[in-house]
Amino acid sequence: MANGAKLAYVRVSTEEQNEARQVEALKQYDIDKWFIEKVSGKDMNRPKLREMLDYAREGDTIYIHDFSRISRSVADLMTLTKDLQERGIHLKSNKEGFDTMTPMGRAMIGFIAIINQFERENMLERQREGIEIAKREGKYKGRKKTEIADIAGAYHNWVTRHKSKATIARENGISRPTLDRLLKEYEREFIAKQND
Repeated sequence: MANGAKLAYVRVSTEEQNEARQVEALKQYDIDKWFIEKVSGKDMNRPKLREMLDYAREGDTIYIHDFSRISRSVADLMTLTKDLQERGIHLKSNKEGFDTMTPMGRAMIGFIAIINQFERENMLERQREGIEIAKREGKYKGRKKTEIADIAGAYHNWVTRHKSKATIARENGISRPTLDRLLKEYEREFIAKQND
């Protein structure tokens, strides 16, 4: 067994749900520190989860009641377990009997990775088939081009340091990489017009 701290992560989706069942199930492990939150598990951007991952050190063990408490997505679960393994932090799931300290637990991670890859390939195949059908029926329009209504204003705010890229992206509901691309495109067009 690891000599590090025993950490527990408990999550329920809403304020109305009760975490007592999970807490009761994990008490048997003599937990040193509890991280309990009441938020949706749709992604990994959760305050208590982030706090626990920042707190955890090599040799520590994270205890969860079941996989769905820490991740709803196989891809997110794989990313998380890989990160924990690289940091020397163990993960133990009570319900599934999953424990990365055991050979079986480590083998299970590999099995989950295979399932994840299989699901992704199936999804991409279905997507390709859907596009082909839509093209044959003349319904495929391609990906809608992302634009900013006032790209000149956004560019001005950025170069004059009135607004950060993060703020401009958030205000326009786009990602930072998309904003970077749009600003570069506008800059090229702007410079080309200046040189005409």
